[in-house]
Amino acid sequence: MTSVARTNQLLYQAELLLAVEPGNDEHATARRMALEEAALGQLELALDSVLREVTEHTDLPHDGWRAWLRATNVNVAELERLRALSRDPESWLGTLLARLQALHGADGVARRDARAGLIASAGAPSLGDTLRWCHREFKTLLPALREGSSEW
Repeated sequence: MTSVARTNQLLYQAELLLAVEPGNDEHATARRMALEEAALGQLELALDSVLREVTEHTDLPHDGWRAWLRATNVNVAELERLRALSRDPESWLGTLLARLQALHGADGVARRDARAGLIASAGAPSLGDTLRWCHREFKTLLPALREGSSEW
């Protein structure tokens, strides 16, 4: 499988996970949380895959998305664009990276719904909605990243 095909596959799988309705039985909350964390994991794999895509014309080994976003000795325009997004906490990538950090933490990232009678934050989108936004923005940026990378 090519790196382009792998990225597409991972984004499609994330989209499928985000589209599943968790139901309304006694396992619905656990199912929703599992689907959200699974989708986030797929988005992480897709990020790693797209970084492989945009850097495959270099002779440098691929050490994963964390290393590529931290590296300062690699000057690839698409990589610089992603680095800039990663430093902006309001961007889709900054948001995604924050959620990934939580995913790899001891508590995970998915949360139970607020119980009745508790005050919930009115303006905070759900994790699922946040991931759907990140997914849409990722897919929107992808053609531009690929276009620049294909010129090499």
